[in-house]
Amino acid sequence: MDYISTRGSAPALDFEGATLAGLASDGGLYVPREWPRFSADEIAAMAGLPYAELAARVMAPFVKGSLSEERLLELTRQAYGRFAHDAVTPLKQLDGQQWLLELFHGPTLAFKDVALQLLGLLFEEFLGRSDRNLTIVGATSGDTGSAAIDAVAGRAKVDIFMLHPKGRVSDVQRRQMTTVLAPNVHNIALEHANFDDAQAIVKRVFNDSHMTDRFAIGAVNSINWARLMAQVVYYFAAALQLGAPHRKVAFSVPTGNFGDVFAGYVAAQMGLPIEKLIVATNVNDILHRALAQGDYSQGTVTPTAAPSMDIQVSSNFERLLFDLGGRDGKALAEQMAGFEATRAMQLTNAQREGAAALFTSARADADEMASTIRWAWESCGEMIDPHTACGLFAARAAGLPQDVPVVTLATAHPAKFPEAVERATGHRPSLPTRVGDLFEREEKCTTLPGTFEAVTEFVAIHAVPKA
Repeated sequence: MDYISTRGSAPALDFEGATLAGLASDGGLYVPREWPRFSADEIAAMAGLPYAELAARVMAPFVKGSLSEERLLELTRQAYGRFAHDAVTPLKQLDGQQWLLELFHGPTLAFKDVALQLLGLLFEEFLGRSDRNLTIVGATSGDTGSAAIDAVAGRAKVDIFMLHPKGRVSDVQRRQMTTVLAPNVHNIALEHANFDDAQAIVKRVFNDSHMTDRFAIGAVNSINWARLMAQVVYYFAAALQLGAPHRKVAFSVPTGNFGDVFAGYVAAQMGLPIEKLIVATNVNDILHRALAQGDYSQGTVTPTAAPSMDIQVSSNFERLLFDLGGRDGKALAEQMAGFEATRAMQLTNAQREGAAALFTSARADADEMASTIRWAWESCGEMIDPHTACGLFAARAAGLPQDVPVVTLATAHPAKFPEAVERATGHRPSLPTRVGDLFEREEKCTTLPGTFEAVTEFVAIHAVPKA
């Protein structure tokens, strides 16, 4: 399996190369040259597999040439052995049609752990084959940072520089990053910045020859294909439990950067029978506007109780547009250049029609988010976080046939956002005992101006240059 850039001019890479590169040299994102596909019988044969074995089975086609199936299984068993629930991503039924897929049983209580626990091991595996050091530069709206830091803290040959917008993440999210004191971890709080600003700095680092000539820059954000690949697995896990391949399942996905729901699109391309993928946004609704009206135009970021979705530029949407546009890298490069110049873009007819075949979308405002948290608590006895509430609101509003189960991805533990949950329910969620001392731990973080120059100067001082 080799990987090509969505913008058509970067060299193709194998899985190892794409994992270590992150962003393509032409500014595009790596995708497999073709989607592997399972037959209905092959999917049926996956039923009942333990999660780590299912993960190795689903991901095996993507890693060919870089990892043996036996080594991949060893890595998945190691990655998912740290989760607090034996099922890794357990399903929970809310009513006759609605289900939650709990993705928060990893070490940092968010869905990012499912991918990043594996990605950390992949980095270690591939870097161990050479004498290179990897300099990870990432941006987080809350959960990616803590999950990535947990995955690589203390690992050899890796330094991580994680940018977050100062004051725009929850206290729990911040402390899960800043209380990791390993010498290879560098937390950076950007002043007067939002997540889109932080992400723009990261992308610029990847495209800056002064940085890439001196350092081997790597990515942990969902621009890294390996992270998306790992997220495909839990779509298979949930659908198999609900009767796939003999029964179609719908998924509602709270998303800002489009990575989590794009993993569902990949699962569908691989043969998993998905009725609908519901894209759930908060009031920062560029994805809802793009899918509903074809209008992909950047607005102003509005802070909400679901900060991980306070995004107005969704990096992974480019992967979908590439696939729906006939995989024409040159045309997409021109389309994205237009967006980067004007911050506005209209989807082509082919892109809109292709998306409508599988995707629908909904937008939840603050009141709808809060009322959904309250409904889950009062009607189902389930405490959910604000991001999950956006997904569940969209799931309940989708109007799908009653015989189609709708699975909302529960992306974070409610205790990561205790104030919002308490306001809606009157009950304050408590942190699991395994992270219960979080607020007693020492913090370490550097505050910098939200500029490319300030960030690159800091990285250059602290990172290990190429040999």
